[in-house]
Amino acid sequence: MGAKAGIAVFAPVHWTGIFLSEKGEEMELQGKSVFGGVAIGRISIYKKKDNVVKRTKVDDVDAELERFEKARVKAQEQLAGLHDKAMKEVGEAEAAVFEVHQMFLDDLDLIEQVQNIVKNESINAEYAVARTGDNMSEMFANMDDEYMRGRAADVLDVCNRVVSVLQGAGDTGFTATEPSILLADDLAPSETVQLDKSLVLSFVTRHGSTSSHTAILARTMGIPALISVDYPEDADGKMGIVDGTEGKIIIDPDSATIEVYKKKLEKELEKKKMLQELKDKPTETIDGHSIHLYSNIGGVGDVASVLENGSEGVGLFRSEFLYLESSDFPSEETQFKAYRTVLENMAGKKVIIRTLDIGADKQVDYLNLGDEENPALGYRAIRICLTQQDIFKTQLRALLRASYYGNLGIMFPMIISVDEVHQIKDILAEVKKELDDAGVQYKDPEIGIMVETPAAVLLSEELGKEVDFFSIGTNDLTQYTLAIDRQNAKLENINDPHHPAVLRAIQMTIENGHKGGAWVGICGELGADTTLTETFLRMGVDELSVSPGRTLSVRDAVRKVDLSK
Repeated sequence: MGAKAGIAVFAPVHWTGIFLSEKGEEMELQGKSVFGGVAIGRISIYKKKDNVVKRTKVDDVDAELERFEKARVKAQEQLAGLHDKAMKEVGEAEAAVFEVHQMFLDDLDLIEQVQNIVKNESINAEYAVARTGDNMSEMFANMDDEYMRGRAADVLDVCNRVVSVLQGAGDTGFTATEPSILLADDLAPSETVQLDKSLVLSFVTRHGSTSSHTAILARTMGIPALISVDYPEDADGKMGIVDGTEGKIIIDPDSATIEVYKKKLEKELEKKKMLQELKDKPTETIDGHSIHLYSNIGGVGDVASVLENGSEGVGLFRSEFLYLESSDFPSEETQFKAYRTVLENMAGKKVIIRTLDIGADKQVDYLNLGDEENPALGYRAIRICLTQQDIFKTQLRALLRASYYGNLGIMFPMIISVDEVHQIKDILAEVKKELDDAGVQYKDPEIGIMVETPAAVLLSEELGKEVDFFSIGTNDLTQYTLAIDRQNAKLENINDPHHPAVLRAIQMTIENGHKGGAWVGICGELGADTTLTETFLRMGVDELSVSPGRTLSVRDAVRKVDLSK
């Protein structure tokens, strides 16, 4: 039968006229939902070409060397294009990694090593490049210098790209030519940058977490996404249905199932159309009580989605992505340009930028944090910043310089004491004096803290006297309150963000923050849970910050509440 396919709720609609089988061997797989909605379309598995076949005694060594040179040039062209694309979509910091990779491709040591292996052993270029990548990566990994150790992953990535070109792959492992459901083990930031996002209807991964880069990208794009799905490799090319609300994917659905989900999809699309009418409406209850409704973002490129969904500001700019997507510490100038761009694009609307929140499940090689028994409780976030103050001061200088161009708030993560806030204020004062002495203009931004530890909850009244605002990070607050590792799939059934202890902690934070003089918002995933919107309003929350794609549904929920009853 003829059918409508290649469509997803909360994403652009595409009608591709794909033929659907009347008798599919339907397979339903359960995963964990990252973002709700429905997607129907062909499945495309992200293919990473890791297996390199060795061919000894090649007939024409010169021809093999020529193949290598052409592939190297082609890889350079790809990287140049990726650099330009990243500059437009996510900013200079994320684009810098592609400049480093281009430099590696011009490195004479790398080129000569490949050439010598081909000549001396008469083997194929693919194998020579792969072996060179392994050799050089190991060499860098064993160096004493921290920066040089960080280059191990870069040289391996570069060589894998050349191998991919030699094997005939395109720029990415995503080869879809029509809007499709993307299945992958997981996706690194450098891989998601390369995706043609207009062709991605949904993300489904075997690994990853609800806080992974892929998960955050899915929420920002507003498309259904699942993690922890052990899909079969033969799913590639088959029809699929992703139900992000139920957390499942149906592979090769039969015609009856397709009809059920087409109707569900039509209802969701109609709901989305109705929500669009709320884009420019105030976020206020029936009885006239207003709150601020902001968005969570991971980079410069997310601002368009913030504005498209009628958000009133940015409640959480995860600055760690400037670090995660870079091969070295992003410079003050790089950070300044990224922050300034977001502030200018938001045109006077509030932008709250969280300082570096690296550690636990978010690691960067060049920080050399090392292994820890329990990284979620370890050396991370503000603990790194207060002990490595050169890193912290660089970011604070960039933030203060950028504050001149908009309405900035600076937020500090993983706070457990008043003393930490005092240390932060002292360092901030030092940075302001440096800027004053240099004649650099800046504004005096609001400062706030993430409340995500039980310690911060219990000290919330005292902390409220020290800062302008709190933002409750419900993801970590739930983890620490319940003593449950949120990355542990075995504990999924008891990892309950609706637990009475979590809700009491939120209420205590709001009440005590107000007593101390701070306004209080929620920026964790729970802020977008519309079953709790009225509860949060009655607790007295001042602001909710959610992924851009959830803005209108939360506004709708707020506008249905009557606090006078």
